[in-house]
Amino acid sequence: MKTAIKLVLIYLLIAQIIAPILMMIPCTIYLWATTGNLDRVVLTQMVLIPAQLAGQIMMGVYLWKAGYISKQRETWLPVSGPYLVCSAIAILTCGFVVSSLMSLLDWIPNIMKQSFDILQSGWGGILAIAVVGPVLEELLFRGAITRALLQQYNPTRAILISALLFGVFHINPAQILPAFLIGILLAWTYYRTDSLIPCTFMHILNNSLAVYLSIRYPEAENMDDLMSGTPYLITLFGSILLFIGVIQMMHRLTSPKRA
Repeated sequence: MKTAIKLVLIYLLIAQIIAPILMMIPCTIYLWATTGNLDRVVLTQMVLIPAQLAGQIMMGVYLWKAGYISKQRETWLPVSGPYLVCSAIAILTCGFVVSSLMSLLDWIPNIMKQSFDILQSGWGGILAIAVVGPVLEELLFRGAITRALLQQYNPTRAILISALLFGVFHINPAQILPAFLIGILLAWTYYRTDSLIPCTFMHILNNSLAVYLSIRYPEAENMDDLMSGTPYLITLFGSILLFIGVIQMMHRLTSPKRA
């Protein structure tokens, strides 16, 4: 547990303090040299994307140097083709159901909306959200934190603690519950397979779809903003049934390495 909390705090320190400060210095100098003033909004827009990428890369280097990235062969195996297909269906249906749940909780504030809008305005930010972020977070939360928790607690408790840390880590109130629920699926997948490949694949797919929908439909907050009435209810009910079925299939296709 101490290792899990330590790693989360280190990442928050790097992502929220160290990386932004390091990026702010050259951006401030450049903005002052080119414009003669320091517009706060412009400076924030300049700093956010490079700081996001820098924080992720720095944390990845730390995990590697500190020995938290597993070198075991099974960690980097895709499990199987059918399992990856099942994992894709699982994350898509889970994401739809979670989005539907959040439509009932639309009173929860989204304090990061402006930051996400800035990130999604450039390819660097999109890369940080859709690819680099998911890879780093899987190395951290499943490859390091969940692995450590599974060595200390029974699977159910380890998975729930891992998911809770994953949810709280996102800080943004509107993301905590979705991240917790999806974190359960990702941690369970890691427990069953001992591999980061399906987890990373699911995470990238989830974030990439979220970015695409956000750019394509900027006014939509949840799935009920894109669909309504009978089609929405049918899709929701079908997603729940499909999710249950595909989880059972994933369970049959694997056996946990830590019995």
